[in-house]
Amino acid sequence: MQKLSAQLTLGLSLKDETTFDNFYLGKNAEIITELKKLANKQGERIIFLCGSRGQGCSHLLQACCHYAYQQRHSSVYLPLANLLTLSPEILDGLETRELICLDDLEVIAQHREWEEAVFHLFNRTYDSGGSIVFAAHTLPKSIQLHLADLESRLTWGIIYQLQSLTDVEKLAALIMRANRRGMGLSDEVGKYILTHCPRQMNTLFAALEALDKASLAAQRRLTIPFIKEVLQI
Repeated sequence: MQKLSAQLTLGLSLKDETTFDNFYLGKNAEIITELKKLANKQGERIIFLCGSRGQGCSHLLQACCHYAYQQRHSSVYLPLANLLTLSPEILDGLETRELICLDDLEVIAQHREWEEAVFHLFNRTYDSGGSIVFAAHTLPKSIQLHLADLESRLTWGIIYQLQSLTDVEKLAALIMRANRRGMGLSDEVGKYILTHCPRQMNTLFAALEALDKASLAAQRRLTIPFIKEVLQI
């Protein structure tokens, strides 16, 4: 029952906003191009993404699944940080999906059963012609996996390190996300948010979402006094 309920949950993990169109490229245009090709069963079959927390790895893995769905390919997004307390048997049979996206890979380090389960899932998926995208906060050799064969598999394809956005690019990303939500966000207000909130993009987007909900509820536009009130800054 645990295995079945976990697999049912896996298919509900994607956020609507985590698409390629909703990702500000910055210096990562090549990565997006290769991910789209992989998700459409073209180009490389194995890609490893490395990025610090908040840089967008989780967004991109979910974007791959959204894009695969649009191309009528089956996929699954596996946030390993949320699954580690479950039995690794939940990975059994997932090689039937054309695309598997494994997030937070570093959490399985030194968990022998999970390392072996991911290793065998990799082999079954690769042998069946499927594709895999991994994401972690560090490069494969630095994850300190117990299973050397798994570390080797992680280097079979392309390894990409996400490039951080500059403050100018972060402002542009905030304005782009606000526009897609139908919010009016001026440069002045965007700069205020960027100056007074932590600079990680996931935190900035969370602040934007809170402001969007608050402005709709209060029927007020985004001004600096309103932002101070909502975010308590």
